[in-house]
Amino acid sequence: MSKIIRTRKPSVLPYYAAALVFVVLCAVLPVYRLWAFAAALAAAAAAFLAAKKVCPPRVMETEVPFHTGVEDVDAMLADIQQKLDTLHSLNESLPDPQLSAAMTRMEKAGRSIVEVVEANPAKAKQVRRFANYYLPDAVNVLQQYAQLARQGVRGENAAAIRAEVEHNASSIATAFENQLDALYAAESMDLSADLTVLQNMLKGQGLSK
Repeated sequence: MSKIIRTRKPSVLPYYAAALVFVVLCAVLPVYRLWAFAAALAAAAAAFLAAKKVCPPRVMETEVPFHTGVEDVDAMLADIQQKLDTLHSLNESLPDPQLSAAMTRMEKAGRSIVEVVEANPAKAKQVRRFANYYLPDAVNVLQQYAQLARQGVRGENAAAIRAEVEHNASSIATAFENQLDALYAAESMDLSADLTVLQNMLKGQGLSK
């Protein structure tokens, strides 16, 4: 999910104003004397402060795909998103309904993984292998499948490749879903522990059989 990052960039005009005032006073005052040099510095500082009030910092807006506060996590999520977009485009171009259904499952699980990690960047380490190997390999295989389909390649080898991809697509989708499910393992344990505590409290108060 793209975000707008706002940064404040100070104006350079106050520095130019201070430098200009200092140069002009150095030209008209005997700056070799301490009082004149100090006066030039004071005037330059006053010019700087006055110009700073007149020329406030500029607010720069930059759109970024992700902003978790961890640079390498943002890069990983952007890469996953790009590959999922490729997967979506491939899905739209392939007519096989079973393969399309499996690819839809892959994309749905992948985007949910992105949402979970974006909300909790600490979970990024749990999906490194998914991001670096599983997803890229799956997209690469499906791209090759799509290329064969577009070129209308016939023959035993091409048919065997297509059959293997179609046969394994559902298993790949399941693996993606298992990766998503694994991200909730800690939450599931915490919830189970909380329910156990609640049940024991209710039993202790005679409110539960």
